[in-house]
Amino acid sequence: MMQKFTLLFLCFLFHETIMATEIHFRILNKKNQIQIEDVWVLHTNSGSIKFTDTKGQVYFDGLQSGISTFQISAIGFETKMVSISLPSEHTNFEIILEETMVMIDEIVVEGNVLHKKNIIGKIDIGLRPTQNSQEILRMVPGLFIGQHAGGGKAEQIFLRGFDVDHGTDVQLTVDDMPVNMVSHAHGQGYADLHFVIPELVDKVDFNKGPYLAEKGNFATAGWVNLKTKNSLESNVIKAEVGQFDTYRLYGGLNLLTPGTSDKIRSAYIASEYSFTNGFFDAPQHFNKLNLTGKYIGEMGRNSTIHIGLSHFSSQWNHSGQIPNRAVENGIIGFFGSIDPTEGGKTSRTSFTLQTLTPLKKGLIKNQIYVVNYNFELYSNFTFFLEDSINGDQIRQKEKRNLLGYNGTLQSNHKIIGLDGEFQSGLQFRYDFSKDNELANTLNRSETRNQLQYGNIKEANLAVFIAEQVTLSKKWNVELGLRFEKFFNTYQDGLNNGTTIDAGSFNVYPKCSAFYQANKKMQLYWKFGKGFHSNDTRVVVKQEGKKIAPAAYGSDIGMIWKPGNRLLVQPAIWYLWMDQEFVYVGDAGIVETSGRSQRLGVDLSARYQLTKNWFADLDLNIANARTIDNHSEPYIPLAPALTSAGGLNYQNSKGISGSLRYRYMGDRPANETNDVIAEGYTIFDLQFSYRIGKITLGTQINNLFNTRWKETQFNTTSRLRDEAQGIEEIHFTPGSPTYFRLSLAMEL
Repeated sequence: MMQKFTLLFLCFLFHETIMATEIHFRILNKKNQIQIEDVWVLHTNSGSIKFTDTKGQVYFDGLQSGISTFQISAIGFETKMVSISLPSEHTNFEIILEETMVMIDEIVVEGNVLHKKNIIGKIDIGLRPTQNSQEILRMVPGLFIGQHAGGGKAEQIFLRGFDVDHGTDVQLTVDDMPVNMVSHAHGQGYADLHFVIPELVDKVDFNKGPYLAEKGNFATAGWVNLKTKNSLESNVIKAEVGQFDTYRLYGGLNLLTPGTSDKIRSAYIASEYSFTNGFFDAPQHFNKLNLTGKYIGEMGRNSTIHIGLSHFSSQWNHSGQIPNRAVENGIIGFFGSIDPTEGGKTSRTSFTLQTLTPLKKGLIKNQIYVVNYNFELYSNFTFFLEDSINGDQIRQKEKRNLLGYNGTLQSNHKIIGLDGEFQSGLQFRYDFSKDNELANTLNRSETRNQLQYGNIKEANLAVFIAEQVTLSKKWNVELGLRFEKFFNTYQDGLNNGTTIDAGSFNVYPKCSAFYQANKKMQLYWKFGKGFHSNDTRVVVKQEGKKIAPAAYGSDIGMIWKPGNRLLVQPAIWYLWMDQEFVYVGDAGIVETSGRSQRLGVDLSARYQLTKNWFADLDLNIANARTIDNHSEPYIPLAPALTSAGGLNYQNSKGISGSLRYRYMGDRPANETNDVIAEGYTIFDLQFSYRIGKITLGTQINNLFNTRWKETQFNTTSRLRDEAQGIEEIHFTPGSPTYFRLSLAMEL
């Protein structure tokens, strides 16, 4: 009897084994035949959910015989149901999805990679068309920006209780190519996104905190990766005109028509030119030229190559930061300047090549990139404080070559019967900044003396591993490790070419856990150690100490869909920093203010009122304090309360519009909080209407003409006729009401 039972059991097991099978899907966009990343694929029989990778691929294994049904959906695409009878002669299926309007009720709050694939960002990019690089960054909930030196300088960034300066604690990348510049002439982590043409942005991926093993330098408060389009929807030319002598011309041309070949391929070229005098009393004369090209094609069997090439250049004048007293005493107007000769010029030429090679159960990504970068900025923060005759104008200048490599292996597998995803990677970056200079100048024409001058070499090598395991239908965990090595060299041109070296090695653990409470709610907890690197010119003088100050963070939150049309994402977070940076531009030094901690709450909500109307709200509260200085615990300019949101409308007849607000609360401007940086609330209005192949658009910034201060600093300065320096708020005014019209035509 026992032998018969054993034989019957083995036959059943063998039968199930041979009948079980696997299915591979490749999801393509109907419009251009290009693969779609981050598509939800739900196996309705088992409830298992997976996402497509960058090749648009996803696979399921261990499926039983019979009819298997799959629900395939993505934000901005139609939902498809696919039924397959197993076992089947074919295991590879190609699914075509058609673009449609964003519908929140189709979003599935399940899956083991939601923490990497930020849902909020995908909704926003589908509803809020970007007009410029500033609007792109504002896609990140809680991220605020400010411009304080004309349109050509990188924006100042605020996020999670940080005055990030120009990128110290937020990692910015474009198509995985770094934007932050280490040991920059103006400041550590300087990140200028003006080389991005906004019409080419397809996705804004982001997350907050140091929780992913694949993210390294500067990813403490968070990271943002802009992904550019693989192909253009159509050939287009667009003209814009606005107040303050503002003009812009954009054009995009498909060099290869997508979808006309059995092989996936596309190629396009796009360019923009813009000019404005700005709203300042002194004309800004800001002009910018961008040129971008991209090619995608298949090489070999299923492997894909992505090649991108871009060039950007700009130059401008600016009014800088002006003191309150100069406006209050009538010396200058609210939009005036003390030193109208401030300004700058910059350029960036980039090349990137990426290959995607699918495995049976995984993917290999390889990327190389090369950047040539030039920067020259003239500023005057203190006017006549140091030199009562010539003034305190400075020049910050550098020429840089940057090259790097990103390699990633992703493999899906089984661990003691559990689904697992293993990821490993190698990253290398080398920066050579030549003639990195800080000098006193007069009227941008005369160099009076050099304060710093030298060459900087900085290399960064990183290896990371991460394992994500599905423990059950309810639980997922991810563990990761990142190994980071820095090599820093400074050749001092003012000290007989003396060369000083430094280096460091650190390990950064990561841990996350996710609990699927039900089909409408996913809870998560994240912990990680990250860092932001220090400036080479500083660490070599400190004999290699504090090259990569640590950051320890933790998030507890949820992704919750209480109703079919409402998506809510609240989180409580904590971040402990081993060291804060304060960059003193005119002195060419980075001051450290010791350890700090931040505690806060983030809340994001997206609600679809009707088929055509959407509302969104972001609310962010942060408490930022230093640990070591109890008498002066406040962190200057750290935002305490911010909020942004609005109403968005779109329909299938080509009409879209939005009314949006952003609010920045009062915040301390110094360590004792007795000087306050004033908050503001600004409303913007946008409307567009498409008629056939023509799209008309209008944008009104600062709808109610609020007088506001976009950036503020507590600075000691001296005007020409003053006997001594005075410490007070210096500010750059925000835009008054500003109209802009646009006309786009498909060719």
